[in-house]
Formats: sequence, C-alpha cells, structure tokens
Amino acid sequence: MRQASKVFYISLVISALFIIWGVIPKDVLPTWNLSNVTSNVQAFITDKFGWFYLLSATGFLIFAIYLIFSKYGKLKLGKPDDEPEYSYITWFAMLFSAGMGIGLVFWGAAEPLSHFHTTPVPGMEPASQESARAAMKYSFFHWGLHPWGIYAVLALALAYFKFRKGAPGVISAALVPLLGEKRIKGGLGTFIDFIAVFATIFGVATSLGLGALQISSGLSYSIDGLEDTFSLQLIIICVVTVLFMTSAMTGLNKGIKYLSNANIVLALLLMFSLLLIGPTGFIMDYFTLTLGSYVRDLPYMSFRLTPFVEDDTWIKGWTIFYWAWWISWAPFVGTFIARVSKGRTIREFISGVLLVPTIFGALWFSVFGGTAISLEFFNGVDIISDVQNLGTEVALFSTLQHIPLGGVMTVIGLLLISTFFITSADSATFVLGMQTTHGSLNPNNQVKFIWGLIQAGAAAVLLWQGGLTALQTAAIIAAFPFTFIMILMCFSLMKEFKAEAKSIGLKKKN
Repeated sequence: MRQASKVFYISLVISALFIIWGVIPKDVLPTWNLSNVTSNVQAFITDKFGWFYLLSATGFLIFAIYLIFSKYGKLKLGKPDDEPEYSYITWFAMLFSAGMGIGLVFWGAAEPLSHFHTTPVPGMEPASQESARAAMKYSFFHWGLHPWGIYAVLALALAYFKFRKGAPGVISAALVPLLGEKRIKGGLGTFIDFIAVFATIFGVATSLGLGALQISSGLSYSIDGLEDTFSLQLIIICVVTVLFMTSAMTGLNKGIKYLSNANIVLALLLMFSLLLIGPTGFIMDYFTLTLGSYVRDLPYMSFRLTPFVEDDTWIKGWTIFYWAWWISWAPFVGTFIARVSKGRTIREFISGVLLVPTIFGALWFSVFGGTAISLEFFNGVDIISDVQNLGTEVALFSTLQHIPLGGVMTVIGLLLISTFFITSADSATFVLGMQTTHGSLNPNNQVKFIWGLIQAGAAAVLLWQGGLTALQTAAIIAAFPFTFIMILMCFSLMKEFKAEAKSIGLKKKN
C-alpha cells in the first residue's frame, strides 16, 4: 500500500460515508436522506445550468475537431519514436468496451422505443412516422459525437502529458502549465483528483447495479419459474465480481485485452444476426435516413433548449442528463483510453475516438431500436407495455422474443452483457488504481482489490435498498465542478501545444 496517495484514503472514507448515507431508510431521515438531497441538488443544477452543460459538451466536441485539422494533429502521444502498443482492432475494442458497451446493450432498443412513444419535439404525434424519425435521430445524438468528444478531450490531455511530457497519469497533472506545479501538488490538485475518483466510483457502481438488474431480468424473462429477486441479483454480482477481479489482477495486457476482444466478437455476432434475421431492408434504410438527418441537424440539436415550452422535462431528463452523465464518466473512460493510446498521433487518436464508436453506435441503435420500432409500427407488437410493466431492462429481451431464433440471440445477449459488465468493472478498477497511486501505469493489486470490493459492495447494498438512482445522481452532481476542470484542461493543452510548436518549429505544412 506504499503506492497509495492521499486521494486514495480521502476517497475511501468519503465513499464509505456516502454508501452508509445511501442505505439509511427514508423513514429515519425523511428529509435529509441521500435520494432527496441529491435529487434536489441535481434539479437545481439542471434547471439553472442546463445551458452550461449544453455549451460545454458542444465546446469540447468543437475543440476536438479543431485539433484534428490543426498543425498540432501531427504531434505524437509519446516520444517521436514511440509506436502504438495495440493494433487498431484491439485499441477500438478496449476503448469501446470501457466507454459505452454495457450502456448500448441496455439502451439499444429501449431509448429509441421510449422516444417513439414520448416524443422529443413538443406537439409531435407519438408512435408516428415523424416520432420514429426523431426517436432514432436523438438516440444517435445522445450516443454519438458529443460523448466521444468529451472523452477524447480528457484522454488526449492525460495521454499527452503522461507519455510526451512524462507527467504523472492523474487528472491534476494536465493542469500544471495553467495553474502551476505548486498549486497542483497542494490541496487544489488533491481536490481535483478526488472529484475524478468520486465520479468514477459512483458512476461505475451504478452501472454494475444496472448490469446486474438487466442480467437478472433477462434470465427471469427467458426462464419460466425463475423470479427476478434481490437474491438472484446478489448472486450475479458475486459471480461477476470474482471474474472482473481476476481479470483486473492479471493486468491490462491479459484479462482486459482478451475480454475486450471477446466483447467485440459477441457484439458483432448479436448485431449482425439480428440485422440478417430481422427487417434488414427497413433497418438499413432507417440507418441511412437517420445518419443524414443527424449530420444535417447536428448544429441545431447541439444548442437546442426549450425556453418557451412550459414542460421542458424531456430536454432536462434526456439531453442535459446525458451530457452531465458523460462528463461524470469522463475521468474513468478518459483515463483508460489514454492508457491504451500511447504512440498514436493526436490526429489519428481523435479521429479514431470520435468516428469509429459513433458509427458503430449508430448502427447498433438502428438494428435494435429499428427492430423494436418496426415490430410495433408494422406488426402491432406491444413491446412498450413490457417496458412499462417490467422495467427498461427488459426492452432487449422483449424485442428478441418476437424474432426467429430469438432464444439463441437472448443467450448471446446475456453473454454480451456479462462480458461488458466484467470489462467495465475491471477497467474501472484499473483506472481507480491509477488515479489513487500517483498515476502508476501498473497500480498495486491491493489497491485494485480494495476498489473492486467497494464498487461491488456499493452496487449490492444499494440494489438492496433501492438507492442506485441516488448514487447515479451523486455522480452526475460531481460532473458540475468537473466540467470546469475540463474547460481548464483545454486551455492548458493549448498553452502547452503552442509552447511545443514554437520550440520544435512545427508548421502547418510540415
């Protein structure tokens, strides 16, 4: 434990206090329970600063795109002779598995279906052609360039300062050019790194809980007589914890690498199976139509708010929520992407991080969301009733039930959720280890073990108490101060880029 930093002990204590607060019954603290407090704080931030999240997320994307075409795109994330550690396929698999894999499986059918019935545009007729087009367009929007732009900016800053400048691989180190080494080595740097760790712990613990919910609901939905109980969810969490801890202990180049590649194989197998067996022509037409409208309307959607609409809950509950959620996940995903991106140029790095996951995600939503909407629109299948009665987590399984070979695809889907579950958790364990051991590229197994137990324990206890939503909200609240940290990172990067360009004589036409 000699590797552990002050951030480790501070984060450990505060995390434990939040978990204890989260399991206190509401009748004991009717006003000051965690759920009420975090919900009120989040509502205040969303109401007063929704515009700030919207402008910030769009600003990060614009900054990332600018760097692709700037002279700084030629700089390498490492020394001039460094080469990438991983092939393109493995690199894409690892960044994708850590980033959004389990979320895509959870929301692939559920989100477009939800927008189809509860439309993004006021006055639009639900379950109509217009709502179907808007449903898929906004699914592309929420999971496309904006979140990956957020991840790209943070990952770029970490990778650049770590591999090219030799700085510690912690969030605060990227702000040294702007704030000075003295401040970063003091309390300000500790606070910045704590905010990053706090958001990671509770963001990932919530995802572990949601993953357990989806696996248990999938099993109970598919197997007659099997009830979706807390006992089943607890067994799932215990099994997955053993697996992801084993993977995390074997290191980045074994467990995480191999499981990430397995994820991509299973994801492609499930997606293309449904594409070929399902309404293929409709799916690809839907994908093409939506891709065009997404590109056309991206500037408008990027700044869309509804100040003249009395009920603006859709924008706040979806777009603003997502932008805050992606920012809260940025310390985790960004740190992991940075760790596996050594040796790539800035242009290559940002292009890959932005385009490949965005296109894959768009195709994923078209296949799963398109199939669900096609079943309802053309065949009269009532999938939304299952979702409303049994929960969002059953949308995938309800959709597959009405497709030939749906039972086989359900098994593949459960395997995919499990492997994404494991890779997200072991990647987070690795990242938490890095962020609390002064940025070590190979954190101590003891530290990783402790963080793994905390994540699994938090998920289990809060599932039992029904407090997952409160912790998810707490993670999103942490995104508010972290947004300012990311803005400062952009200025810090530009300051360092300009200094380096001047020192090496970097020109646009080189």
